[in-house]
Amino acid sequence: MTIEVDRADVQALTADGAQLVDVLSEQQYEEEHIPSAINIPLGLLDRLAARLRRDDGVIVYCYDYQ
Repeated sequence: MTIEVDRADVQALTADGAQLVDVLSEQQYEEEHIPSAINIPLGLLDRLAARLRRDDGVIVYCYDYQ
């Protein structure tokens, strides 16, 4: 299931154990990312999704160019 969340939701969800996943490139991740986020570039997400702790929730994010 996919839902859109705001900053307060992210803070509450991560406090409850949700895992943050930054899907930008490794270079963009190194330049700036949310503390505690792991990096799985979008092109690798399908192959590496099994490593995620799905029972705790997963928040996937990237930069919004709008």
